[in-house]
Amino acid sequence: MKIHNKIILLLLGIFFTYTLLFSGFIYYSISNYAFTDFYKRLEIRAASIAKIKLDNSNDVSSIREVHDDFLEKLPSQKEYMFRVVDGKAEAAAYQGELPKHFIQDLIEDQAAKYSKGNKFYSGILYETTLGAKYLVIVGADNYFYAHHIAYLRNLILTSLMFAILILVIISILISRTLTRPVNNIISEVKEISSENLHLRLKTSDNNDSLSGLTSTFNDMLNRLETSFETQKNFISNASHELNTPLTSIIGEAELALSKPRDGEEYKTSISKILEEAEMLDKKTKALLFLAQTGYNGKAQKFDKVRIDQLILDIKETVHNINANYQIKIDYSLLPESPEKLKVKGNEQLLHLALSNIIINGCKYSEANQVQVGLAASDKDVIIVVRDTGIGIPEDEMQYIYDPYFRASNTGDFEGYGIGLPLSRNIIQMHDGRLIVNSVLEKGTTVQVNLPIGGYSL
Repeated sequence: MKIHNKIILLLLGIFFTYTLLFSGFIYYSISNYAFTDFYKRLEIRAASIAKIKLDNSNDVSSIREVHDDFLEKLPSQKEYMFRVVDGKAEAAAYQGELPKHFIQDLIEDQAAKYSKGNKFYSGILYETTLGAKYLVIVGADNYFYAHHIAYLRNLILTSLMFAILILVIISILISRTLTRPVNNIISEVKEISSENLHLRLKTSDNNDSLSGLTSTFNDMLNRLETSFETQKNFISNASHELNTPLTSIIGEAELALSKPRDGEEYKTSISKILEEAEMLDKKTKALLFLAQTGYNGKAQKFDKVRIDQLILDIKETVHNINANYQIKIDYSLLPESPEKLKVKGNEQLLHLALSNIIINGCKYSEANQVQVGLAASDKDVIIVVRDTGIGIPEDEMQYIYDPYFRASNTGDFEGYGIGLPLSRNIIQMHDGRLIVNSVLEKGTTVQVNLPIGGYSL
């Protein structure tokens, strides 16, 4: 059964039960009051009739006046009077329309009530001033019960049916309103597959359970996309990142072997080869860490990384790759507290991500100066890389994170379209954000936000 049908049935059941109990209570209370009141009226009439007809007429004149003036005759009212001798009523009492058990109860209890259909009887055992005992009984039709109670019963049943009809309509509207966001989430989730893992569910500003569910699902998609892309592009990433140090090692070795050299020159060449080999080792470990993260999907243990020192290391690395690349680090927005420059992360991976971004800035600006700004907010360390290069066409911005995509104006530059997607995956792995703004022929600005690690001095 669908959930909105369950909601409708649940609301209907609760309301129907409550209304039925409430209506039954009202009906029972009014009916019981009507019976009690009518029996009391019959009993008063029996007592007044007994006084008037069985006692001295001079003593009951006032009672007669009250009876005649204020006690109107009830519908089908009928009086009965039977003599009681030795605890038994005269024979006529047992031969009429009244049941024997009613007569017997009346003699034993001195008062009794009885009803049959719409006919009600009430009687008393009356003893005259001369000591004679009589059964005085008054019977009449209960007009209030026959008409007003029936009207009340029909009114309650009609109201109950209308209330149920209205409740069904309201329940349907409420259930559809409540389940609409869930159905929307289901429809959006069905559209997401391995081919479009970049899609995300629509989020709202409401701080409710559905918003929490949507945000949690989007976070899961972020991790899945990062893992999927990492696994999918591992070989490409490895080839891309290992190519530069391998090229340097091969070039340095060929240069050293191109002609005979003295011992000092060989020592210098071997030192450079060793530096490149160490860099190759670090990148290999970083890529293995990246692949492991993508494989098991679990949060990795990160260490403390100081971003300002990391930027200086990257600047040196980039300069070693190409001495013509110019990088200017802007320290004007550095926070006063160095604790705001520390993040939780993997230093090699962050080195890989940020160096890719800075190298791209240098490459596509034809070795013009690239500015790297460093700042901090209350929550994030902010790194801004700004170049004055060729920029990215506006209609191609949506594809910049697709592996192997290269903008249409990059034909004169070497590259494979792997560095930026890899950098974004690494930044997302660190719960950070990467924002790219670009203007064609003006340059590109890349902003990286990384959450502050919360380390104290």
